[in-house]
Amino acid sequence: MNQIFEDTATAFALKKDSELERAYFLFKLIANEPLVKLGTAVTRFAIKAHLPVEGLIRATVFDHFCGGVNEADCMPVVDQMWDKKVCSVLDYSVEGKDTEDPLDDALAKTLTILDFVKEKDAIPFAVFKPTGYGRFALFQKIGEGQKLSKAEQAEWGRVVKRFDTTCKKAHDLDVSLLIDAEESWMQDAADQLVEEMMRKYNQKKAIVFNTLQLYRWDRVDYLKALHQRSVKEGFVIGIKAVRGAYLEKENERAEEKGYPTPICATKKDTDDNFNAAVAYVLDHLDRIALFAGTHNEVSCYRLMELMEEKGIGEDDPRIWFGQLYGMSDHISFNLASHGYNVAKYLPFGPVRDVMPYLIRRAEENTSVAGQTSRELELLKKERNRRGI
Repeated sequence: MNQIFEDTATAFALKKDSELERAYFLFKLIANEPLVKLGTAVTRFAIKAHLPVEGLIRATVFDHFCGGVNEADCMPVVDQMWDKKVCSVLDYSVEGKDTEDPLDDALAKTLTILDFVKEKDAIPFAVFKPTGYGRFALFQKIGEGQKLSKAEQAEWGRVVKRFDTTCKKAHDLDVSLLIDAEESWMQDAADQLVEEMMRKYNQKKAIVFNTLQLYRWDRVDYLKALHQRSVKEGFVIGIKAVRGAYLEKENERAEEKGYPTPICATKKDTDDNFNAAVAYVLDHLDRIALFAGTHNEVSCYRLMELMEEKGIGEDDPRIWFGQLYGMSDHISFNLASHGYNVAKYLPFGPVRDVMPYLIRRAEENTSVAGQTSRELELLKKERNRRGI
């Protein structure tokens, strides 16, 4: 397989010299774990104390990892990436709340984005988080099979209605909808609800996509069982495959509660799990569509090889690659330049409200072995190429 990810001229074509320097500076900071811990603690304090830090955050980390404060603010970034054949997924990255008003606000925001998306070829997907539509504890209680009070039953009815309203609108507009995965102890209820939406709205094609976090050792078996149900009941599956975002939290809770961790024993096991899931989808592409959300170059090359082996065109609409905005441009833009379907998750929202997302990004980059050093290596290579 041609090693396409070394082409930094293509990867960073959209970055001005000043933006390249900012990216290099940010990843140098992120590479320093003690500094990240100190910086996130100071940032959390500044936000809670209502200190005037938005301007500094906006000019540095926010503008690197986010598209803007609202949909219109994102459009220059969306249009620039679209010029390079990279699509966008507008991700309203305000953390979920436990009260009804913010949950209804999240629904209204997603519906607005769907209308917005329908008019833009550059934005082929919409997305939401289950806990944006319902309380975490309620998902957990249902997943554990606990009896709900009358008030909780009514509350769950409202959660189901939010899901259904969104999925129906996506179906009516013919826009694909990615539904994120979260912690394992609330995910069973979310899986059941998303599968219910697939039965209703994925009759002819994949509109609704569930997310599989493949650092969980049980997810390939879940995928196979879901596929069997889809064959029996006559619906199409949409799968967003990712490695996972809550590793430390999952292991800590399993140890604290005294149950076997749902997380794979090693990084290699997770990688093998991810690649096995992707291979399974490609073996059943007649009934499963794939959004491969990965920053792992080996997994991207493996998917490209499988597509070539099976004679699947690079631009087959059932297969997408996805990365986060501000990361892995060497993967996204080089894939797109070779004709593959690529979409960047483009977070947006008020600076103060998006900070928990940005803090998580910094912490994840610090904990993922090799990610930050690879970003720095490529940024340095491009700086040298430009003579900066």
